[in-house]
Amino acid sequence: MRSNLKTLFIGFFGGLAGAFLVFQLMPDNFSDLDGDDFLIPSGYVANYEHEHEPSVDNYERIPVDNFVVASKKSTESVVYIKTVSERYGRSSWLDMWLGGSGSMQQVGSGSGVIFKQDGYILTNNHVIEDADNIEVVYKKRVYSASLIGRDPSTDLAVLKIDANNLPVMEIGSSKNLEVGEWVLAVGNPFNLNSTVTAGIVSAKGRELNILKSNFPIESFIQTDAAINPGNSGGALVNVDGQLVGINTAILSQTGSYTGYGFAVPIDIAKKIANDIITYGIVQKAFLGAEVASLTPELADKLNVKDLDGVVISYLQEEGAANKMKLQKGDIIRQINGEKIGSHAEFEEKLSLHSPGDKLYITLERNGKKIEKELILTNSQNTTERLNRVAYFSEALGVEFEAVPRVEQNLLDITSGVRVVDIKNGFFRKLNIEEGFIITAINEKPIDDPKRLASVLEEIKGKVIIKGVNKKGVKGYYSYYF
Repeated sequence: MRSNLKTLFIGFFGGLAGAFLVFQLMPDNFSDLDGDDFLIPSGYVANYEHEHEPSVDNYERIPVDNFVVASKKSTESVVYIKTVSERYGRSSWLDMWLGGSGSMQQVGSGSGVIFKQDGYILTNNHVIEDADNIEVVYKKRVYSASLIGRDPSTDLAVLKIDANNLPVMEIGSSKNLEVGEWVLAVGNPFNLNSTVTAGIVSAKGRELNILKSNFPIESFIQTDAAINPGNSGGALVNVDGQLVGINTAILSQTGSYTGYGFAVPIDIAKKIANDIITYGIVQKAFLGAEVASLTPELADKLNVKDLDGVVISYLQEEGAANKMKLQKGDIIRQINGEKIGSHAEFEEKLSLHSPGDKLYITLERNGKKIEKELILTNSQNTTERLNRVAYFSEALGVEFEAVPRVEQNLLDITSGVRVVDIKNGFFRKLNIEEGFIITAINEKPIDDPKRLASVLEEIKGKVIIKGVNKKGVKGYYSYYF
């Protein structure tokens, strides 16, 4: 009896000590699926009122056999991703006076899903963002990975390793996924390989405003399957072992799982990945208009009662919507005969299309139903498939890419080349961040990545680099070369 009490006493206080240590180590205000890579305001937790915890009475109804089969199918196709990033900066007052800088390595980790048997891996953009070196670990073998392409608007990226005959997970349908359906989350939380957790689909079409992009596509699958740091880029799987989503984010005040996880629907991810593999760039389709959810306040102003749909708030002058005489204040009720319930649903349906596709829109204007047919365009306002226009300068140690016309219009600029990948080299010393758009050098507009590199490689004397940062704020850098 005394021995049992002693064991109980030690276990109880050991648990308290562990809980206290975890609490002290976690951040107070932000949560993150991969350490410092992807921060989400914890205030979002207040938007959700309950967690889905299966009661003891329900355990016997859980499809245990299906979990086993689905786990075996899915774990074979999920990989571990390790990244190393170099961080540069002045580390002492001596560096400041001498103009030197120090560096340190930052190591990150995440998960990925085998997308094609010849080595293509699908993961999150924030897992590999700013990485100087990417490795994929599969069945204890370590592969050097190359970045094929990434899409910040959906937080997705595609990697490639030198391997063949890899097991590809069967792809399901996120469109047919229903709220209340059982799902599994497969990944590598806390560096624990091939971890599987179970939960249900809590909601669909969640829009969280967390993606850092001028054209974000957010229509997340919400699940209560436990996911933690390291799960980013891993698989969300149905009970048939089919891939239905890519785990991306959590909402938490502790940095660890508290009941809310979010995944990019596989219908979106599949299209994005195929575009990147085929073209090196996402073939994003544009309507030429911005839309907003139909809120009760907006519905009252428009004198409508039905809150389903989205309202056109802006029309691009050269866009498809303006050419087909759509108007600000029009309420889009359906796309291709399918009902639109929210802004997230609208963006999700549009993301499945490519430039040149026909779109049939049912809208309401002044109480009247109107049918419109239009052809979607690309970021340059044409219907062609685009190839990525980029250039890597060995001399500068940086890659530049052209900024599409649609994005220039949004930022109110007439030229621009984006800084997309900074390696070790001269350009890193300029302290210009990735994502910065250079619009002019010494007042001369810049539109071509190769020309920009040539100018910077040869220029001497005082240099003023004007541009726009990732937040859309205009400014300039001044140097003397």
